[in-house]
Amino acid sequence: MKSDIAPERYDRATLCFHWITALLVIEQWVGAHLIDDFAKGFPRVAARSVHITFGLTLGVVLIARIFWRGTQGRHLPPADRGFLQVIAKGTHYLLYALLVTIVPVGMFLVWVQGDSYFDLFKVPAFAGTTKVLRNNVGELHEWLGNTILIVAGIHSLAALFHHFVWRDNVLRRMLPGKS
Repeated sequence: MKSDIAPERYDRATLCFHWITALLVIEQWVGAHLIDDFAKGFPRVAARSVHITFGLTLGVVLIARIFWRGTQGRHLPPADRGFLQVIAKGTHYLLYALLVTIVPVGMFLVWVQGDSYFDLFKVPAFAGTTKVLRNNVGELHEWLGNTILIVAGIHSLAALFHHFVWRDNVLRRMLPGKS
């Protein structure tokens, strides 16, 4: 017998994709800020290689997440109405757009820098690479990362506001547990 009551939480896959994405974004941001703290040579190459690996992992998770969301993911009714709903939906779309943008920009950065991957192989530098291009792509990648963190922080604060001030179920919908 099927219930007409709307589910209170997102499905398990949606929850996993959300929290894996959140953890990867935090790890990537922190890792990016620590790379230059590693000694030159293999330690720094390894740190950059880990960053590249997790960046590609983020790209794969993001593709799977978007596919899941568009085909089988559970869609819950909006938590807000009117202007607040427009802001919430806009924030989600902005986060997706930033994430979809940062991964290929990061891949292009690897290409313009000619990075070594764990000293196993070297990605050859793009033939038209200049210092200005490397700096511009690097700054864009950093700007995207910082913007993702800021928007995700606002998103998190909104969820906490819903939970502690408005005392509704918005945060609980995205937390693991029983429905």
